[in-house]
Amino acid sequence: MVAERLKDQSDAVYEGFALPEKYPAKSGRIDTGACYYRGLESIAHIDQPRRDVRSFGLDWSVPDVPETTARDAQRHVRRLLAERGWKLVHEGDRAGASFLELGFRFEDPEGGDQVDVGWNDATTTLFISVYAPCTQVPDGFDEYDWPEADWHPKPPQ
Repeated sequence: MVAERLKDQSDAVYEGFALPEKYPAKSGRIDTGACYYRGLESIAHIDQPRRDVRSFGLDWSVPDVPETTARDAQRHVRRLLAERGWKLVHEGDRAGASFLELGFRFEDPEGGDQVDVGWNDATTTLFISVYAPCTQVPDGFDEYDWPEADWHPKPPQ
């Protein structure tokens, strides 16, 4: 299922950060998003989401990470994703007189899943988002009541 895939990808990112134990990740939750009809069907269903298709996203964070540690962690994850064949699709580093943001997005060219990683000096928090594009959901799927929704980081090995 998509939730398990996102959890596996999140675990790989967390492990890939290679952070010292004093930087534990906060748990995350998988949320779903609306997907809309395409093509000619969209004319009959203007602005009406499909019930059988959802997108999935898992967001979590690691608080209190200094800049040098965040840069190292991001460098490790960039290498990990590139080695897995994922492609860099967005570079999000920005700096101004009073702010610094570090970030990027990788996409799996085979399935379209995406991993966003960001950090900013205002919160010193690493933000991670793992996203799966619209996919078929099983009959009877209830987006408000499914046990696979929660993610807890695996303890360091």
